[in-house]
Amino acid sequence: MLLCERLKYLRNNKNISQSKLAQDINIGERSYQRYEYGDRIPTADILVKLADYYNVSIDYLVGRSDDPTRR
Repeated sequence: MLLCERLKYLRNNKNISQSKLAQDINIGERSYQRYEYGDRIPTADILVKLADYYNVSIDYLVGRSDDPTRR
């Protein structure tokens, strides 16, 4: 699964809007939309924020693993 697909999947499972998520991790809504649409790749610090927000590993976010467990 690609990063953009994983982000959308995780957000939908939490039943939150793109706007709410962007606000919660302190980025612009449009910036987050670009990550989810695959138009932009998040920086390392944003990947960390997203992994922390969803309580998953970065490897899971970027599709290197199907195991969301953080180690």
